Amino acid sequence: MNNEVLLRNLRSIQDWPIKGVNFRDVTTLFKSAECLRLITDEMYELYKDKGITKIVGIESRGFVMSSAVALRLGAGVVLCRKPGKLPCETVQESYAKEYGIDTIEIHKDAVDENDIILLHDDLLATGGTMKAACDLVKKFHPKKIYANFIIELQSEFPESRLQFDKDVEITSILKF
Repeated sequence: MNNEVLLRNLRSIQDWPIKGVNFRDVTTLFKSAECLRLITDEMYELYKDKGITKIVGIESRGFVMSSAVALRLGAGVVLCRKPGKLPCETVQESYAKEYGIDTIEIHKDAVDENDIILLHDDLLATGGTMKAACDLVKKFHPKKIYANFIIELQSEFPESRLQFDKDVEITSILKF
């Protein structure tokens, strides 16, 4: 897509959180009603005929568009969070990051085998968090899993898509 309005409204912050990183800040897209509409419309068009029953939003920027798109698709929202943030029994998945191990979790009753799941996060870089989210959701044996990002850093991380199983369809709204 690489919509010009979205590109103009996307803030990039050099050398954050560490030197050498050009951080793509989607919060500038979220504060614009026009950008929210454009992203929601694009995601709706991508998934309107896929039978999505639940959107799993990845903490925390993934929550924003998950809710907006779920309303349009008539789907539910599942929160994928860091440990200790969800009040009921959870299922967890741990994964390696550049600086250690991290864990994500969802409620044990959040997904079932009849669901068609759309996983959503703001950014695909290394893909570690989304891969863990995919592995976590696969424990519930849903009918199908899709993955979506607002931004994909293809030129910086060209191998990131390769770690996902072939049956997981991946889309991105903006590609760099």
